[in-house]
Amino acid sequence: MKAAVVHDFTAPLTVEDRPVPAPAPHQVLVRVEASGLCHTDIHAARGDWPVKPGLPFVPGHEGVGIVEAAGDLVRNVRIGQRVAIAWLAEACGHCDHCVSGWETLCTEQRNSGYSVDGAYAQYALAHGDYVVPVPDGIDPLDAAPLTCAGVTTYKALKVSGARPGTRVLVSGIGGLGHLALQYARVFGAETVAVDVTDDKLALARELGADHVIDARVQDVAAEVQELGGADAAIALAVSNDSFRAAYGALRRGGTLVLVALPADGTLQLPVFDTVLNGTKVVGSIVGTRQDLAEVFALHALGRTRVIRETRGLDDVNACMAEVLDGKVAARLVFDLRG
Repeated sequence: MKAAVVHDFTAPLTVEDRPVPAPAPHQVLVRVEASGLCHTDIHAARGDWPVKPGLPFVPGHEGVGIVEAAGDLVRNVRIGQRVAIAWLAEACGHCDHCVSGWETLCTEQRNSGYSVDGAYAQYALAHGDYVVPVPDGIDPLDAAPLTCAGVTTYKALKVSGARPGTRVLVSGIGGLGHLALQYARVFGAETVAVDVTDDKLALARELGADHVIDARVQDVAAEVQELGGADAAIALAVSNDSFRAAYGALRRGGTLVLVALPADGTLQLPVFDTVLNGTKVVGSIVGTRQDLAEVFALHALGRTRVIRETRGLDDVNACMAEVLDGKVAARLVFDLRG
């Protein structure tokens, strides 16, 4: 099978032929149809974060495909079913986080395309209990970005407290932000979209943002405060400046939800203002299997639209360069069919 492999954090990925793996008793073998390119994959391939993947490895945690084989212990999915391989490859299943609906905080978790080989390949192994069924009728090329970009922003909106009558700022209208904006609208909130490129500002308007702010020429915090301030700000732009602007845009009692993970990300908070204003700053990491099932259900109902472009796996290095250069409207998806 063809797979894109990281052998060296300072070198391009190599696209090479590997044997098709056999599933262990708890695993399924998935014939991958589509795999989205997340910025996390680039961080993984470059070894940007303090905890680095073991080399060599196959990136990819937005994998969607058909179950071709299953181990003897697999009970929840069947051969021939379309499933998603998400960031949470597996967790312990019995700690307080796992049993209370916060499995993504499990300290024993393993992650697709990071601590286990991911979906940048024609075939991938996954834990049978942690793949998520994809409803009939959803294009696998749509399902792939929903598997991370979708569930990550959906969860961020959940923890933000967004609801009808609130105002939500979405900072960064890209692969994640274009979905975050749609979820904010699904939650009934007034929406403010912020970006620094003409194409993404235009996309925000197309997707129905109530207010659009160009951070190149407008003071984000001042503009949003003129509206009355944001009840929640979803920080998706990979920029410390954008974090500060989102914090400054909050009204009293507002919540800043940090999602983006710049390699050198820092946020200095004014303690007096944070206490006086009752400001909340929270981190939000992807979402659970249940969150992803809800994301798929919303998409099947026509509530969301995935903006994507397709590429071949052979172009993986050029695609990563496109993302880093800011040349991608929203999400790139590798089409591994055929």
